[in-house]
Amino acid sequence: MTTQILMLSLVFLFAINTPIAIAIGVASVTTIIFQGDFDLMMVVQRMFAGTDSFHLMAVPLFMFTGTIMEAGGISQRIIDFANALVGWLPGGLAAVTIVSAMFFAGISGSAAADAAAVGAILIPAMKKSGYESDFAAAVQASGGSIGVVIPPSIPMIIFGFLTGASIGQLFAAGILPGILIGFSLICVSTFISLQKGYLSTTQFSLKNITIAFKRSILAMGAPVIILGGILFGIFTATESAAIAVVYAIIVGMFIYKKIKIKDLFPLFLNGAVTSSIVMFIIATASVFSWIAAIEDIPAQLAGTLLGMSDNPVILLLLINVVLLIAGTFVETTAALILLVPMITAMVPALGIDMVQLGVIVVTNLSIGMLTPPMGICLIVSSSISNDSITAISRRILPFLGILIIDLLIISFYPPITMWLAQLMTQ
Repeated sequence: MTTQILMLSLVFLFAINTPIAIAIGVASVTTIIFQGDFDLMMVVQRMFAGTDSFHLMAVPLFMFTGTIMEAGGISQRIIDFANALVGWLPGGLAAVTIVSAMFFAGISGSAAADAAAVGAILIPAMKKSGYESDFAAAVQASGGSIGVVIPPSIPMIIFGFLTGASIGQLFAAGILPGILIGFSLICVSTFISLQKGYLSTTQFSLKNITIAFKRSILAMGAPVIILGGILFGIFTATESAAIAVVYAIIVGMFIYKKIKIKDLFPLFLNGAVTSSIVMFIIATASVFSWIAAIEDIPAQLAGTLLGMSDNPVILLLLINVVLLIAGTFVETTAALILLVPMITAMVPALGIDMVQLGVIVVTNLSIGMLTPPMGICLIVSSSISNDSITAISRRILPFLGILIIDLLIISFYPPITMWLAQLMTQ
């Protein structure tokens, strides 16, 4: 009975468009009240315990790094370098959008921040250059989704926190899949641009690439610090996030001089508000997960899937389908906390490494960021371009198609995820 109350409450609250964190929290409290075996004080205790983690400290720090880097003039220098690299392709601005998103992904760890920072500059630029507005928004949304695959990745941090998988190895495992996704998105955008007659923005020139790289070298410093420090075992993901914040402030204030002392408080406040949303979802989802564990819901769901087939390939396909559907309707952080216990219960039957599973899970949920109604990248791009979600959704279908192909490669070709991750253990 408890399980039915929990799930029915959650479905009803989602159906009436209740904010994710509130829906999960209210469903959990309702279940506890009906069950009657626990004091409501347990809700507060579980919320605190769910966020009381050294690993999770990296979440607000990486998000704040992205905020500081954007305010410090980093975005434009990254875009200039991306333009020198790929602006000579047909539909150069579309390719620049995706490459810029890949670079910015190495700073923020957040798809929404990625889409907003790059899209605020490049969507208007594409529209001004004659690109159809909904196509420009679709390109930006697709590129923004890379933000959680290329490290640092906030969903990977949460996956590592939930499963005990090495966050450093998860970060390493996300590099090649992120490059694969970026390259494939560029191929799709270039193909469509050829059909539409969209032009390049510059000519290929090693000299221009060198000049743009020199101008952006400090902007690229944060990803180098974050990834280099973690991959070489110099510091943990959380420590690298703290160092990245300090680096971003130094570059933004004293080198690029875009940030003034008076700007710091609004930036700190904005960073606190943004990260508190994610942490509140984690807190309420922790209560939900606690109840689900008591009721053995993850094992029951895993047993249901295992009852359908004992073939690892079929099981992995089923997991991908479940995650793709969940990513469409549930916010990424909540989906991780709700579904990862079920999925990890199936690891012995799947016969894959937990690190590879982490990248598969995050890639699935990144695709969910492009699909309504919960597609955060779609929503951000729509707000910038002033196009309807419906219009952008139609234009995003070719990008979704190639992302599904990328997902299958990541799922069934382990070296693309495990090669760099295994180098860390040698």
